[in-house]
Amino acid sequence: MTKRQRNAMANNGFTTTLLHSDRRSTIEHGAIHKPLHPSSEYAYADSRELAAVFQGKAGFTYARQGTPTTGALEAKITQMEEGVSTVSFATGMAALNATFFTLLRQGDHLISSQYIFGNTNSLLSTLAELGVEVTLVDATDAANVEAALRPETRMVFVESIANPGTQVADLKAIGDWCGRQGLLYVVDNTLSTPWLCRGKDVGAGLVVNSLSKYIGGHGHALGGAVTDTGLYDWSAYPNIADVYRKGSPGGWGLTQIKKKGLRDMGATLSADSAHRISVGSETLALRMERSCSNALALARALEAHAKVARVSYPGLASHPQHERAGQLFGGRYGALLGVELIDGIDVFDFLNRLRVFVLATHLGDTRTLVLPVAHTIYYEMGPERRALMGIADSMLRISVGIEDEDDIIGDFCQALESM
Repeated sequence: MTKRQRNAMANNGFTTTLLHSDRRSTIEHGAIHKPLHPSSEYAYADSRELAAVFQGKAGFTYARQGTPTTGALEAKITQMEEGVSTVSFATGMAALNATFFTLLRQGDHLISSQYIFGNTNSLLSTLAELGVEVTLVDATDAANVEAALRPETRMVFVESIANPGTQVADLKAIGDWCGRQGLLYVVDNTLSTPWLCRGKDVGAGLVVNSLSKYIGGHGHALGGAVTDTGLYDWSAYPNIADVYRKGSPGGWGLTQIKKKGLRDMGATLSADSAHRISVGSETLALRMERSCSNALALARALEAHAKVARVSYPGLASHPQHERAGQLFGGRYGALLGVELIDGIDVFDFLNRLRVFVLATHLGDTRTLVLPVAHTIYYEMGPERRALMGIADSMLRISVGIEDEDDIIGDFCQALESM
């Protein structure tokens, strides 16, 4: 693409930007997509240039720390979040691990929402065992976050929409408060995606996305990413190692996350997965529009059904954070539902009568997925912790896909009526 063409596309919309992201840089043979680069190592004709890349110059040395294929995907994620830079990882959990373990030290204090993904909850337990104090709060009210502040607090962590209860954190108010306090604010944006809400818009310094979910979108590749929004002043963060305090402070945090998370921990995203996710991301807006529309229709139908006790979905007026969700997400409300059936219905018998829904432990797929929450992904958490998160034994998590609306609603209702 010529310089004139790049300048003409500088102010394009979300989907146009993603579709043409790869070809904005030079690609051999006129290819539309950045090709796969499976090589483990990268050679240089000049030894001084090789040394310069090791010392911080842009380039590639060993695939554990990135490839041209992961670099192309990272550029797309940065564009989505309107950030300054992104590092990709093998999974979303690897991205969270790299963020917490490279930026927090023994004796530090982390404030986290109590409404978090089960694996993330387990990760925070591991952090606590290693000497990082963790305080869990109801982040739907920023006052609860503020009340947990200590002198040793280093970071605040929330999910934009909770999984599976769909609680919506007081994102903007928490971000404003973190900005005043000089605290690093980390938002897991997986369930809302940058299409509904950018972490930068709510004051996040770092944004984490599980690329395995909606951004990849097709359930055939794992990946995660951490994006620096450029809002946080890394010169004020005490846990940056001296070796990374070089050049502009704006790059210090993500450099440490990349070096320790990829080089030391080895949580590298493969070139094949990066390519699959990158191509899948091009239709993110189209898929999210359809899935959000389907989810709202299903939520309304189930809320009115006599055999459904409760539906948790931000698009319903009955949801405690309905108004906030509308403001944050532009009138869309995500594609995840929490559904509780009335007493007397066996959830397993019910699930086995579904024909279109897929019984699977995943979300963000093009297909509609469902599973019994308390018995599967939150089983190890125990009843007390599940109660704190609002997870009933009868709760089903539904990740709504892009099938025809009538087919989704009809399948759920026929299973209910056959009980």
